[in-house]
Amino acid sequence: MPPPPSNAPRPLEDPLVSIVVPAYNEAATVEEVVRQLEGLALRTEILVVDDGSQDDTAEILRRLAAELPHVRPLVQPVNRGKGAAVRVGIAASAGDIVVIQDADLEYSPVDLPRLLAPLLDGRADVVYGTRLRGGQPQRAHLFWHYLGNRSLSLITGVLFNTTISDMEVGYKAFRGDLLRGLRLVSDDFRFEPEVTAKTLRTPGVRLYEVPISYYGRTFAEGKKITWRDGILALGALLRFRFERRR
Repeated sequence: MPPPPSNAPRPLEDPLVSIVVPAYNEAATVEEVVRQLEGLALRTEILVVDDGSQDDTAEILRRLAAELPHVRPLVQPVNRGKGAAVRVGIAASAGDIVVIQDADLEYSPVDLPRLLAPLLDGRADVVYGTRLRGGQPQRAHLFWHYLGNRSLSLITGVLFNTTISDMEVGYKAFRGDLLRGLRLVSDDFRFEPEVTAKTLRTPGVRLYEVPISYYGRTFAEGKKITWRDGILALGALLRFRFERRR
């Protein structure tokens, strides 16, 4: 189990921020994401996990690592799934804060300082971006994805007595010691309900939501998640809500 959070504010001064970027066939966007992250006024390590890409992602990452000192490529020889890639990045992280940032630019690195603010000032242990509250720019969601996410977020609320509005959001930030102590196991998109369930089962955890912008892709543009992943997510929520703690 991760160490229990304290309710007292603990502002972080000049923390190391580990940014985990899972990437699978994201040659079109991964360089732009990395350069935007590198340009932020933060002390960072950028851990880009190439999840067995078959395009030029690996070559782009090698070039960026030679140029940018904060970039660390991590390579999986075969595609194992987003959850597996994120877990590799978490295990390699050293940050006081760990952020998950997708490589496809659906989530803008410009929003990262806003996401980090409740952690930096000591109010939060975990911060989720939300696409469903606030006034940030939004591309219209695919209807069935929107409905599925709303439903899963509602079920999360019922199971864990919370009001998270956007459980499936891919933009999340955690206190590093807490995240590394969660013993995550999911290889695919079930990572999102698993990390949410295990976070919410941590005694005393302080979770905040921050409105973020969203530039969602269509399937033709490379979106990978499908309705089947929604059914798997529901099963994961139930499994991790009622499994015995280790």
